[in-house]
Amino acid sequence: MGVLKEDSRLDAVQLGALAEQLRSEYAHAEPFPHIVIDNFLPEAVPSQIVDEFPDPQHSFWERRATKNSLKLSCNDLDDLGPMTRHVLEQLNSRTMLRFLERLTGIDHLIPDALFEGGGLHQILPGGFLKIHADFNRHPEWQLDRRLNVLLFLNKDWSESYGGHFELWDRQMTACSKKILPIFNRLVVFTTTDTSYHGHPDPLRCPPGRTRKSIATYYYSNGRPKEEITATHSTIYKHRPQHDRAPGRLNRLLRPFLHAFSPLNGQGTAT
Repeated sequence: MGVLKEDSRLDAVQLGALAEQLRSEYAHAEPFPHIVIDNFLPEAVPSQIVDEFPDPQHSFWERRATKNSLKLSCNDLDDLGPMTRHVLEQLNSRTMLRFLERLTGIDHLIPDALFEGGGLHQILPGGFLKIHADFNRHPEWQLDRRLNVLLFLNKDWSESYGGHFELWDRQMTACSKKILPIFNRLVVFTTTDTSYHGHPDPLRCPPGRTRKSIATYYYSNGRPKEEITATHSTIYKHRPQHDRAPGRLNRLLRPFLHAFSPLNGQGTAT
């Protein structure tokens, strides 16, 4: 598809037509409103981002290793390559906001220039992110979190590698959808206290491969009355008959924590 113009800015006309085409599918998707768009950008653009993607040993990665997540993240644009910065800026642009508003029906969206919790994500073999609902308010601005956008960057990604992005029903009884994180696949979804998602099983890709993605989040000043709850951080959920008891899980994590925390030869994972 490729929704960039020749000057590498997002094409408002193409995105407007795409929003009209997909808005009904988005609204009626289960288990909560979402859409999957393949080949979102011209192939050369995400290919350059992959080329710029920092090695896992780079010192600027924030390393998170807990019973709920084993991942790397970076939200400082100054540390990123020029195409990566450009695409992140375009995902926060007026054109992208108008596209998302038309697609989702959520008006007056506000981008997060701080990329709180977003930016670049990278998962190494054995890594995971347990099923969860996201924090519901921006930690600095107290705006209401409404949308997530994920751009996956994994070329030649096999089903056997795992890392599927899972969407679970609001009762946490079943996984409603599994999305393979393939190259140039965009996922947009509405965030509420029951939009449970994640990639909960340890990644099975070969050594030297990682699960790469870009994440941007969008906010509004207020939200529908029926969605209003007290401010909370990320809410992790146990899958029925899947997730192990915390003590057992912590014992299983020890070898991963030992291998994971010294990636850059300094500091301790958190």
